[in-house]
Amino acid sequence: MSDTDETVRLAFGEAVYDEEGNQLGQIRGFDEHGFYVTTDEGIEALSSEHLTTGKAAEAELMWRCWECGAMGDIEELPEECPDCGAPKEEIYYWTED
Repeated sequence: MSDTDETVRLAFGEAVYDEEGNQLGQIRGFDEHGFYVTTDEGIEALSSEHLTTGKAAEAELMWRCWECGAMGDIEELPEECPDCGAPKEEIYYWTED
């Protein structure tokens, strides 16, 4: 990391790299501690291909609010939580069984 006071803006699905330039994964969520990165190969951020048919033991990719726990369809990622009004930074990817 740099010792400068630069502000870096990060977004869902953005690739994250280590200091040597190796891709670590893509951002899948945020909380007060930082961001979460998916390391599963073949995962594409915000892709509808990750939605399942609802069969047993399969999961569905959704969004979830860190503040109130509200969840919704990942294809419609809100600018703020529709239930509590929390900003987009409080919304992260969630896998629902």
